[in-house]
Amino acid sequence: MSDVLIRKVRRAGRITLSRPAALNALTCAMVQEIDAALRGWIGDPEVELVVIDAEGPRAFCAGGDIAELHGRGVAGDHAFGQDFWRVEYRMNDRIAAFPKPIVSLMQGFTMGGGVGLGCHARHRIVGETSQISMPECAIGLVPDVGGTHLLARAPGRIGVWLGLTGARMGPGDAIFAGFADRFVPEADWPDLIAALEGGDLALPDHAAPEGRLPVLQDEIDRLFAGTLAEIPARLEATDTPLAAEALKAPAAQLAACAGRHAGDPAAARTLGRHPRGARSGISFHLPRAGAGGLPRRDPRGDHRQGPQPPLAARRPGGGAAGGGGVPAGAARAAGADIRGGKQMKIAFIGLGNMGGPMARNLATAGHEVTGFDLAAPAPEGVRAAASAAQAATGAEVVVTMLPNGAILRQVAQEIVPAMTAGAVLCDCSTVDVESARAVAAEAEAAGLGALDAPVSGGVGGAAAGTLTFMVGGSDAAFATVQPLFEIMGQKAVHCGGPGAGQAAKICNNMILGVTMIATCEAFALADKLGLDRQKMFDVVSTSSGYSWSMNAYCPAPGVGPTSPADNGYKPGFAAELMLKDLRLSQQAAEDADADTPMGQLAATLYETFVEAEGGRGRDFSAMLPRFETRGRG
Repeated sequence: MSDVLIRKVRRAGRITLSRPAALNALTCAMVQEIDAALRGWIGDPEVELVVIDAEGPRAFCAGGDIAELHGRGVAGDHAFGQDFWRVEYRMNDRIAAFPKPIVSLMQGFTMGGGVGLGCHARHRIVGETSQISMPECAIGLVPDVGGTHLLARAPGRIGVWLGLTGARMGPGDAIFAGFADRFVPEADWPDLIAALEGGDLALPDHAAPEGRLPVLQDEIDRLFAGTLAEIPARLEATDTPLAAEALKAPAAQLAACAGRHAGDPAAARTLGRHPRGARSGISFHLPRAGAGGLPRRDPRGDHRQGPQPPLAARRPGGGAAGGGGVPAGAARAAGADIRGGKQMKIAFIGLGNMGGPMARNLATAGHEVTGFDLAAPAPEGVRAAASAAQAATGAEVVVTMLPNGAILRQVAQEIVPAMTAGAVLCDCSTVDVESARAVAAEAEAAGLGALDAPVSGGVGGAAAGTLTFMVGGSDAAFATVQPLFEIMGQKAVHCGGPGAGQAAKICNNMILGVTMIATCEAFALADKLGLDRQKMFDVVSTSSGYSWSMNAYCPAPGVGPTSPADNGYKPGFAAELMLKDLRLSQQAAEDADADTPMGQLAATLYETFVEAEGGRGRDFSAMLPRFETRGRG
């Protein structure tokens, strides 16, 4: 019998965890079943929304089944833990981006993997017994299952406090911190679920029990301000119950956080980066774990080294044992897991808004990275070269991120003669297909591998390491660079031979440009018809009109998930870049004799917007205010 009940009831997809005796802890099989159900329901017209709940009063979900992972780890099956994390994070990401409303009802303990299952839903309900936390924080692990994404959104420094202590939140505090949305008494949940099954999303919202965070906000902001390296000393110098409570968290964990992340602007990673850290942690900890799954630590110091000096006396970096008391061998093992077990010598040409963060992520993962850019400085950890050819000399992989095909061809003429036979040239720019194929032919003639690997995900994805790569080139070249794609992004799709990556990117962005225009037009029309924007979103985002432009990047401020529209249309993806991609699509269409009237019209509209209507420097979704003021004439 399955430990999760999956079914369709009237207009709702229903997912019910059914392991109450095990606090509904998630097994790998449960995660696979949930993810498969969600995939199937995306395009199912009978499913208008999804409800996730659990049996038993004690827990919605107490996390992943550590006993299962521990048993397999002790038996030497480390791949099982890696596979579990891979599947779980894929499921978490699917919940976060699901195009239809997901409602989670989280009673009792909601911890770790339970947070990933319930707190990324669009509508998150808590009741009087709810206790939400990230307990892995208290044993020195990164807040996983997308927890850093949630912590980063908490008010003030509450996310830092939660991340360092693993403190539990009752219903009121969970709402205050942004881990939940509404309080509904648990006695009312059966009626609420029945209404949801009928497609009624008019969710009740009762006053939640008063939490302690609003009262503690000022003290938390003061104690947990500044860099993480400064926090332990401030706590030790403060005689308050809150400081004393924080210091009860294992000292090794606090020091490790301070040492590992001091001054790191990319410390809060999102869903796409967490699996690698989780894989490292599970490989190191589980075979050595006790009955609780992970080794317990004496709060006075690491149990392998005896008592530690006070936190304030420890230098960032943690001394000879490695960062924050983590054994040096374990730190090296974790780094090897992240970078696929092999340090590579990499050149990175083009260190601008996209290339700089990508190069930094490769260096942070332990690779030897040399960079070159005519204007942008080399990011931290990347050694600067005097020229592109100098950077490419001796590199196993050369990554380029350049403005256009003409510049790519020019740079290729400089670096290909400097590269070592057998190395791979991986171009991540978005350029025309013909330039990509010409550079690939030039590289292959010189005995090099070649990939065209344009990206999707923008500057935020480059910084967070959550890009998607669309890759063209040989199987051998793809296999060489794939470990690097896993560091820089969350997904890499091998689309075919040379030029196939650029073809995929051009087609994808032509769709994006067309659908964004249609979405903006629809909102402008709704305004003139007197239709409330939120009501329109609620209908379209769960009906046949849903799209990424509507559901994930809504161009209407204050509607749907946060997007550039909520920040004055400051660019996440600039309109002039969309124009560039649409022009590339029409150049490719002309070369291939393809009829693309909608793509051509979108290119014409963006050209007018950028070059004649002040759209340059604004997000491509700023088409909405353009249409708001226009009539038929």
